[in-house]
Amino acid sequence: MTAYSPFAPRRQSPLPLVIAGAAFALATYVLLDRGGWFAPTPKATPRAVTPRGELSAMEASFVEVFERCAPSVASINTSSRSYTRWGGVSEQQGAGSGFVWDDAGIVVTNHHVVTGAQDVQVTVGGRNFRADVVATSADHDLAVLRLRGSVQGLTPLSLGTSSDLRVGQTVIAIGNPFGFDQTMTTGIVSAVNRTIQAEKGALLQGLVQVDAAINRGNSGGPLLDSAGRLIGVTTAIYSPSGTSAGIGFAVPVDVVNEVIPQLLGKGVGVSALGVPKLGVRNLTENLRSVPFGDYDLGYTHGAVFTEVADGMGAAAAGLQPTRIEDGRVRKWGDVLVAIDGRQVRTFDEIAVALRGKQPGQKVKVTLVRGLPDAANLVDVVVELKPEQ
Repeated sequence: MTAYSPFAPRRQSPLPLVIAGAAFALATYVLLDRGGWFAPTPKATPRAVTPRGELSAMEASFVEVFERCAPSVASINTSSRSYTRWGGVSEQQGAGSGFVWDDAGIVVTNHHVVTGAQDVQVTVGGRNFRADVVATSADHDLAVLRLRGSVQGLTPLSLGTSSDLRVGQTVIAIGNPFGFDQTMTTGIVSAVNRTIQAEKGALLQGLVQVDAAINRGNSGGPLLDSAGRLIGVTTAIYSPSGTSAGIGFAVPVDVVNEVIPQLLGKGVGVSALGVPKLGVRNLTENLRSVPFGDYDLGYTHGAVFTEVADGMGAAAAGLQPTRIEDGRVRKWGDVLVAIDGRQVRTFDEIAVALRGKQPGQKVKVTLVRGLPDAANLVDVVVELKPEQ
């Protein structure tokens, strides 16, 4: 007979208890951690400063330009008053920018900044002035102000050139956007020789296009190159929203350096500038440009003029005007296509081609002669003269 040992019950495993304990410990840690029990104690002392090192060459250049040029940049505030139909007084206020032109207290800004203003206040170099509007040119959107009182210590900006500007060059704008004076923005030259229609109807030509942020209040302020030289005067932006969209425009400094002395010398607008020095005019808006169609002349369009002024260089060189009656061409004259090799496509571009040139200079004028039957190119030399 077989004998069996007594039945022994199995011992319970400790694993479930170990797992439960670990889960409890983990949950406790998570709760305490989230409650910040294990966070380091904040130190109520200033932190040590990490040395920066030298500024980059580009940063140092921007800083130097701003510190040198900003004291010559003006903040301009204008006001004007008018009477309402009920006998009350309505006051309009405006703001813009400008810059010191010379050591006689002349400040340059935009025509549209000060047009209609009865009171002009200028802040420049940390000083406040009242100013008088000396003269303006709506056709160039430029204006000349003279500061009242002592102007000793004000420094004019250095002048550069705009004829040699290249797309991609660095530009710097300093101005008073939305009343935040002494604001600097940077960008590049996006394009040159742009033409836009100003708000008041003037056609502004030969402008420099930039992508530096330009907003309301920047108008009239300086556009500088990376050396801090004046290369333009900010004048307009293209923006559906009314704020900077990266498309800004400036009057090139070569134009500024021609127009401002004329305004200071004559106290008038642009009568002595641009086209009158050549001596041709176009008295009709209906025909200011003509396409050449199938003519193989190397030019697609040219400028039509309807009058040659007596005693001017164009008359002496024998230029022949186009005769128009009742809005129709009765007799074709010469059509101007280039000045000193610079193409001219419409009558309005004649003024652009003549910028920077002075009375007494001689220019080579390229004409299409013999329309409509035997068109050919003719070069003549025209001496520029001051307006009579």
